[in-house]
Amino acid sequence: MKKHKVTQVRHLTDYTFVIRFERNGMEFQTGQFVLLGTKGAVDRREYSIYSGEHDDFLEVLVREVDGGKVSSKLKRLNAGDFVDVDGPFGFFKFDPAKFATQKFLFVATGTGISPFHSFLKTHPELNFKMVHGVRKAEEAYDYEDFKRSKVTLCTSGEKQGDFYGRVTGFLSTQTFDEDTNCFLCGNSEMIYEVFDILTGKGIPVSNIYTEVYF
Repeated sequence: MKKHKVTQVRHLTDYTFVIRFERNGMEFQTGQFVLLGTKGAVDRREYSIYSGEHDDFLEVLVREVDGGKVSSKLKRLNAGDFVDVDGPFGFFKFDPAKFATQKFLFVATGTGISPFHSFLKTHPELNFKMVHGVRKAEEAYDYEDFKRSKVTLCTSGEKQGDFYGRVTGFLSTQTFDEDTNCFLCGNSEMIYEVFDILTGKGIPVSNIYTEVYF
């Protein structure tokens, strides 16, 4: 475990924020996560790395949880504070060169967009489509970092996105090439339902990769 100095905290909504801290020599592969907590605290939580492999800093996207022992403390951080970081960990690694076909579908709910933000910061020329499910349009986190035409924002709480409803509702209306490489990140209910939708549309199980957020 190492101590990393916070250089910036960006508040995206009233309850979601991005912490940027010094890289401090950490190497990672996009898609991995770190264990993060405030300096000296016992409690730490897993957060997917939000920044790209080649950035000279590390970032994580955090949603404050009511009564959360870690997220509420992280929200109070300021530039110059220190965090404890352990990692990287995880097997949701992404290297497009390892795939025979360069067709990618990314499906996320909420802050599950984090690893895909890292994917696309690291590999900006990817041939991809992304479907992101949230309640409100304000949760379209840092969409300026993506090719906006490649992203479908599904909003279940208001009619301000590209599709009114859940990601499962949108995906049910779509067709996909069977050689598409599909990556799913978010709550387990979404992942189970999307898995069934995709396999029902001819995507082989071997082309589906998942990361569950709790």
